[in-house]
Amino acid sequence: MVISPVFFRNNRERFLDKLPDNTAAFLFSGEEKKMCGDSSYRFLPDRNFYYLTGLEKPEYMLLLMKKDGTASGFIFAPAHDIMKERWNGKRMDFSEIARISGMDVEFIRDRETFADTVFKLASDNSLRFAVDGGSVMESPRSFAERCRKQGREPMDISNILTEMRLVKTDEETGSIIEAARVTEEALAEMKKLIKPGVSEYELYAKLEYEMAKRSNMLFAFETIVSCGTNAFYLHHSDPERSGDGIAKEGSFIQVDVGARVNGYCADISRVYFVGRPVSDDDRRVKLLGLIQSLRKAAFAFIAPGKTFAELNSQMYDIAGKWLAEQGLINDNFSKDDVTSFYWHNTSHFLGLDVHDVGSRDSVFVCGNCLAVEPGVYIPEWGVGFRIEDDVVLTTDGCRLLSSGADDLEGIIAD
Repeated sequence: MVISPVFFRNNRERFLDKLPDNTAAFLFSGEEKKMCGDSSYRFLPDRNFYYLTGLEKPEYMLLLMKKDGTASGFIFAPAHDIMKERWNGKRMDFSEIARISGMDVEFIRDRETFADTVFKLASDNSLRFAVDGGSVMESPRSFAERCRKQGREPMDISNILTEMRLVKTDEETGSIIEAARVTEEALAEMKKLIKPGVSEYELYAKLEYEMAKRSNMLFAFETIVSCGTNAFYLHHSDPERSGDGIAKEGSFIQVDVGARVNGYCADISRVYFVGRPVSDDDRRVKLLGLIQSLRKAAFAFIAPGKTFAELNSQMYDIAGKWLAEQGLINDNFSKDDVTSFYWHNTSHFLGLDVHDVGSRDSVFVCGNCLAVEPGVYIPEWGVGFRIEDDVVLTTDGCRLLSSGADDLEGIIAD
């Protein structure tokens, strides 16, 4: 699936509706990050720039302006250059930029004209400049600093874009559904390799190969594959080939992974048991029962009007009672008692970033997308894991965007 250029055009129109009059907003796709002297890391554009254009190349600029009630917009992109393209790869035709972004080709300009455009606009003292103060890129920061040196303090428009991005359209949720499908297909292929003696590195490589051939080579975040006690390091993203990184009979494997489709992220965690339980006292199975209960309660609780804090409180109450039943904490437990085993928040926003924009104090509204990941970690037992799925808020609750699979038979690898 491909996102329609109408989506990006509508985003620009909505943004311009919210932009104060007599304001020129400058957004930047960003710059490549150097890996070494003559090579760069694979490029991922600034997410707000992408949200407004659909373009994924470095060194592009977007100007959106409202002057005396009249809105206008321009994209500045590198023009064709035979010698530069010979060494650095081909550049997009302006007609292709127009097709992707939904902006008429007459408003696509050569990047070399950007400085002159800014200079002309700067002569208009009634026009305020604006930049994306939330960008992780250097371009908007350096542009803002140049503005300040000229005595012009730029407005920060990141809050406008955050508000817009929090509520997803059908195309956005459809992209997350597709990213989740790709992720879960990759997980199914990876699971076939699980047996005693397999390494984290082998499972990691299989996952990323299967995702790459179904989507692209830029995933939502660093893939996590953790054998046994390595799961107690929540972001164990350097897979091991030996030692603790080898799967053992009777242990478990924590996986946290997400594909990216049309720029949108999936975030899915699964746990796999290496070998079948040999008794009803298998602590892996006991903990799975708690995680299943937490997930069921979370999906039932999440709805418009609720908050992350309220969701966490619900989870702490359920987990606390269970932990007390196991003799791990006292019956009159406190929040601190529970969080000594419940190490991370239950949920976060999901979208163009895996931890997408939005305040943790926000009240949920219809159209929010969340990753939901209750997890409990018990070093005393040598067992701890999470299971995570993705949802979208509906008018009266939430709907799964990923499979929601958490049955025991699907978790056992033998």
